[in-house]
Amino acid sequence: MPEAVIRVVDAYVFKKCENSVQYLLLKRAKTKIYEHLWQGVAGKIEPGEKAWEAAIRELKEETGFIPKSLFVADHVSRFYEVYGDRVNLIPVFGIEVPDLPVQLSGEHSEFEWMSFNDALNRLVWRGQKQGLTVVNEMITKNDDRMRWSKMEIEEKI
Repeated sequence: MPEAVIRVVDAYVFKKCENSVQYLLLKRAKTKIYEHLWQGVAGKIEPGEKAWEAAIRELKEETGFIPKSLFVADHVSRFYEVYGDRVNLIPVFGIEVPDLPVQLSGEHSEFEWMSFNDALNRLVWRGQKQGLTVVNEMITKNDDRMRWSKMEIEEKI
């Protein structure tokens, strides 16, 4: 029987511009599995690490950013992985960053800031598209989800 595991996180990184929100997508390097796939910040949760801690660590490693704010998205992505016969449950986060240069790691070959619609069209996996959509809704809709989902991170980073 497949095992359900939480071993990776997804984070959709954004910056607020004068009249819009821009999302950062990263293109995986040729040397990585799923080469040339566009994605948000993503990575494995290390032993003893909480999912939100992994999201912040991966953000720093992959982009050089320290988050301005972080929230838990109203979505958990999921996929079945044949290797390991497991169902992966992926916590999703929204991370706001300052308007500073991206310091790309060796895991990725390119990055691009883009609108929600352009980012949605660039992503290929359904879970990615759903995660980005929920993050965008939470940023742009005036409902109470953000009130309950935003994390105080200053003292945690």
